[in-house]
Amino acid sequence: MSNSNKNENFEKAFHWYQKATENGDEEAMFNLAEYYKSGEETEKNLEKAFYWYQKAAENGVKKAMFYLAICYQNGEGTEKNSKKAFCWYQKAAENGVEEAMLNLIIYYMDGKNLEKTFYLYQKAAAENGDEKAMLYLANCYKVGEGIEKNLEKAFYWYQKAAENGDRKAMFYSAICYEDGEGIEKNLEKAFYWYQKAAENDVKEAMFNLAICYQNGEGTEKNSEKAFCWYQTAAENGKKPFTGIQKAAENGDRKAMFYSAICYEDGEGIEKNLEKAFYWYQKAAENDVKEAMFNLAICYQNGEGTEKNSEKAFCWYQTAAENGVEKAMLYLANCYKVGEGIEKNLEKAFYWYQKAAENGDRKAMFYSAICYEDGEGTEKNLEKAFYWYQKAAENGNEEAMFNLAINYKNGEGTEKNLEKAFYWYQKAAENDVKEAMFNLAINYKNGEGTEKNLEKAFYWYQKAAENGNEKAMVNLANCYEKWRRNRKKFRKSLLLVSKSSRKML
Repeated sequence: MSNSNKNENFEKAFHWYQKATENGDEEAMFNLAEYYKSGEETEKNLEKAFYWYQKAAENGVKKAMFYLAICYQNGEGTEKNSKKAFCWYQKAAENGVEEAMLNLIIYYMDGKNLEKTFYLYQKAAAENGDEKAMLYLANCYKVGEGIEKNLEKAFYWYQKAAENGDRKAMFYSAICYEDGEGIEKNLEKAFYWYQKAAENDVKEAMFNLAICYQNGEGTEKNSEKAFCWYQTAAENGKKPFTGIQKAAENGDRKAMFYSAICYEDGEGIEKNLEKAFYWYQKAAENDVKEAMFNLAICYQNGEGTEKNSEKAFCWYQTAAENGVEKAMLYLANCYKVGEGIEKNLEKAFYWYQKAAENGDRKAMFYSAICYEDGEGTEKNLEKAFYWYQKAAENGNEEAMFNLAINYKNGEGTEKNLEKAFYWYQKAAENDVKEAMFNLAINYKNGEGTEKNLEKAFYWYQKAAENGNEKAMVNLANCYEKWRRNRKKFRKSLLLVSKSSRKML
């Protein structure tokens, strides 16, 4: 349907709602109010919206009662009037408008009328199945607010709300089962509801679930899962440091590692690099491979301990031999530049290859360079091309640029200007300034793509702004050429004008 047809239909609808209101149609009154409020196909007019909400409400339209209350509450189309707002919220609530019940609850809470608050929660929970109301009703029973304290009924409504998907109620249900509040103590069910709540992003539940796994409460003991949930809780802002520290001191190696992370990042405890180093060392000595890598970094950068390249190398090696992909890359770098160990290009290449085969995209790039330059291995342009391609496909920007050069020059693969253009473009879009310049040349000369001087100019400009000197010169040439052409064009206009005057 075209826009003109839609507009015509809106106008007709508005016209007939107006006619219907003249005949006392209540629904038309409400719809007319909606039109005036939103300004659809008529000028927005809050006074008229208020007028028609009032007419519809007085004629028994339930939704209109609710919106009329909002008008009075916010002073929309009429003066603010809390008493009248309350009155119309009450009328709407009595007519079953759920939103009105919840707004009315706020009025009763502000007025400290806990009995009425409780009554409305009960009504919304029981009659309308509102899980939020179920949760609040449970809270009322738990603390005796507006009703006599009753832990059995509190548990009943927590369970109802949890079964209806309220994540906080899942957490409170778990607590009831754990503490035996309102229901018989049951650690398996407590674990079940902690797990449900944690999976629904309740951070307190994540921490409690970690404790369940750590202590084997309601489930089998599992220190790996405990550690995982402690970590998730910390990432979500819950600081479970005390539990972690206790576990670390009791010999839990994963907890040792996590204690180090807490001290390093200042999570749940004051940042302390010396203590971070201490716990990385403890965890590494207890065969936590990730800790071995982090300990190597501490030695390399002098974090929490004195800088020691030899020890850094030693722990990179241990971590790499235990399968830590990042450690393989760092170990290769040590061999390449001779840091903490004698320079050895063959071993550097070996570890770049290991890391690359384990999916490290930087190592893929360095493997390609080794093959291209014959560093630590025999020169092999086909294998260099293979690893540039793998690295580029995994998002390494420098590899994208080098891959484009391979396609342009036919190095390690067949010459293909279209593919060269594609990878120059990918690299340029990832801020490789040399690629921006080459991409501009492609557009200028129509290499691997259609000739496009506007795009060539755009990429010269981008490359120049990023410090590419050749691009700066080419960009200046573009401007100079444009200036000369403009001058020639003016001279041509002048000659045409003179010859026209002679002919006259």
